[in-house]
Amino acid sequence: MTTDNIISANMTIASNKNSLLENSHNNEQNKLMLTVDKLSIVTDAGLNLVDKLSYELRQGQTLAIVGESGSGKSIGSLALLGLLPDNLTVTGKVQLTNSKSMTTLPIGHEKGRNAALRSIRGQRIGMVFQEPMTALNPLHTVGKQISESLRISAVPKKHWREKSIALLSDVNITDPADKLSRYPHELSGGQRQRVMIAMALAQQPDVLIADEPTTALDVTLQHEILELLDNLKRQHNMAMILISHDLNLVRRYSDEVIVMRQGQTIEQGQTAAIFNQPKAEYTRTLIQQDFGQALIFNDEQSQQPIILQVNNLQVQFPIEKSLFGGTKRWFDAVKDLEMTLQQGQALGIVGESGSGKTTIALALSQLLSNQANVSGQIIVNGQDISLLSKKQLRQFRSQIQMVFQDPFASINPRMTVMQIVEEGLLVQGVDKVARQQAVMESLATVHLPVEFAHRYPHELSGGQRQRVALARALIMQPSLLILDEPTSALDSTTQVTVVSLLREIQQKLQISYVFISHDLEVVRALCQHLIVLKDGVCVESGCTESIFNNPQHLYAQQLLQASNV
Repeated sequence: MTTDNIISANMTIASNKNSLLENSHNNEQNKLMLTVDKLSIVTDAGLNLVDKLSYELRQGQTLAIVGESGSGKSIGSLALLGLLPDNLTVTGKVQLTNSKSMTTLPIGHEKGRNAALRSIRGQRIGMVFQEPMTALNPLHTVGKQISESLRISAVPKKHWREKSIALLSDVNITDPADKLSRYPHELSGGQRQRVMIAMALAQQPDVLIADEPTTALDVTLQHEILELLDNLKRQHNMAMILISHDLNLVRRYSDEVIVMRQGQTIEQGQTAAIFNQPKAEYTRTLIQQDFGQALIFNDEQSQQPIILQVNNLQVQFPIEKSLFGGTKRWFDAVKDLEMTLQQGQALGIVGESGSGKTTIALALSQLLSNQANVSGQIIVNGQDISLLSKKQLRQFRSQIQMVFQDPFASINPRMTVMQIVEEGLLVQGVDKVARQQAVMESLATVHLPVEFAHRYPHELSGGQRQRVALARALIMQPSLLILDEPTSALDSTTQVTVVSLLREIQQKLQISYVFISHDLEVVRALCQHLIVLKDGVCVESGCTESIFNNPQHLYAQQLLQASNV
């Protein structure tokens, strides 16, 4: 054999070897991890919450499940872990596959189901829940909660601290050793979400379910968290189920999509194919959500009286106490803020987590007096509210009302809608007949049926609860309404409805809004003016459309680029 022939033969062998290695790698990547076959969930009354949901999930793959509130996205995944109440009937077949065997999960009411699933929960299928502040235990430190996952994974106690620090480093938490001694309320939203991910990874699951992991996070953090999950999925050879109502994120971070509506699978397939050529009308509606345009004011309307004037607002929180109880060090949460808002107009405040958005809302509402040092002027309807006594402020509060981010947390679950909405009037001593009449008018304003007055919060959807919170604020006939992330916990179709409702109320009642949100599309559709915050400082302010079309500050440019608005 000639030298050329030997070289040629060696090259062929090397090429075949590389091809075999590549095929082996592809087979490993395409290894089946989870099979769900005709999963159905039915209530006692015979209502189908999930109807014959089927899919296959392979190693390294991300499957996104999307749909509006009540479509069955979350309960279909909770069923895999046996986390649904016993009054729901679950049928179908769920199989987990690993290199050694295939396991059929007991998802119905079989005897010993919980014992069988104990070895699956966390260890084979991990879960990152929607709201980390609710899912994390507020009474235990971060270190203790991660250690619990490590104990279940049979990691020796002497390695817990070292392993916990490594896990927090993996999820990009700065100074992880310090965070171990912190409680959940001492962390930002993004940090809490990362702790949840670290806890889920502690048991090294094969499949990770991420249930709305970015709902309450600002746009830059949303991408950070999903980039992180995507990288960790590859590092740990996992598969992932991403439950979300944010189609921009789904499009970017998933391989396959299932579109659900009222328990039915409307459409299923490759992400690119569904987004480029959706077959179902409902899918097209979801993809092409239109929030509409903010109200346009003519020159005459622009001369309306000033409702809110803020001069040199500064808010400081104590971070270190002295030996004798005084404050040694302060944290500057808001620095030298100026803003002006006219009657009937809306001012949007945007910025990443920890930028001071909610602190401003609480300062405007005078809800920070005992926990922070607030200075500067806050003038509402010509009155400097910092000069009011407690009694005067109580009377003045009706002019400034606030709608909070999570309507389920901010309204009393033991009270009916009637009791919730009328509460402010009750405090003011308004008689029963006038109160009930005002409640009916307020419910009509937010497009809720009169019969809802006798329902309790748990009987309402997320969008309906947010309308109740809005009705409670509007019944006081305020001139200034502060809305803190009022659409972040809602699915996209409900968001469109709520934004349209807010625009209608703004025009009809001439109420001024201070609108805080991380969703820039919603801000653009509602607000005439915009403030961009970073680390408590206003880095850019002006007309909303001017900032969106031509942002001047680098941070504003990055924020708009991340949101693709």
